[in-house]
Amino acid sequence: MPTPVARFTAESLPVEVYAGEADLGAAAAERAAATIRDAVDRRGAARVVFATGNSQYAFTDALREQKIPWDRVTVFHMDEYVGIAADHPASFRRWIKERIAAPFAPAAVHYIDGDAAGPEAECARYEAELRALPLDLVCMGVGENGHLAFNEPHQARFDDDRWARVITLDLRSREQQVGEGHFATVDEVPATAISLTVPALLAAGAVQVCVPERRKAAAIAATLNDPVSPACPATILRRTPHATLLLDTDSAGAIDLPRIDLPR
Repeated sequence: MPTPVARFTAESLPVEVYAGEADLGAAAAERAAATIRDAVDRRGAARVVFATGNSQYAFTDALREQKIPWDRVTVFHMDEYVGIAADHPASFRRWIKERIAAPFAPAAVHYIDGDAAGPEAECARYEAELRALPLDLVCMGVGENGHLAFNEPHQARFDDDRWARVITLDLRSREQQVGEGHFATVDEVPATAISLTVPALLAAGAVQVCVPERRKAAAIAATLNDPVSPACPATILRRTPHATLLLDTDSAGAIDLPRIDLPR
């Protein structure tokens, strides 16, 4: 496993900083593989939730180098736009199919049906799938506005009794999707999505949060320094000791804490 250039704890949250995105991805893949193998050894199967998006590319690429009993792994994902077809270039179902299902052939993949006739009923269906058995691992990122999945600032509920909800996308989130090249204009980005809630994301036995890139630096600084509140949903990670936040030197570039010794 690559060696972090810095390691510290923010309240209850372990944080590791790596020299670059490739090292971050390799470390995350090795950590995820070990968690999955442990679950399979203990229970005969593993249940894993994967984030989608550009920030997860290095991680999912590095998974190809790991020995993982995929035939014992059930896969979930975190969110999907309401009203979008599964074959749309920006569909998160398509992302999971191309980057997880096709290369690894897991035992089962449970998809959120974004174009289901009844989004609320789809939330209930997917929540039942998630709750059916324990979740072993959640692999996620942090949005440019500090969201987790699509739990947006001031909308996120840390004590939500639901595990999946229809949410309204924040303008910053829609702009991020354009900036990442998934849509040509903000108007093309769907206004709503089905998202796993914060309690669902933190319900797994282990949570790993991979956040590379300079464009996430402000969100990471807020995550580690702002008051813990739904104003920045990712701040709840500081009270999640079974989570680990993995950064590279770019995403950690706005952290002003004396205990971090980053290369200059």
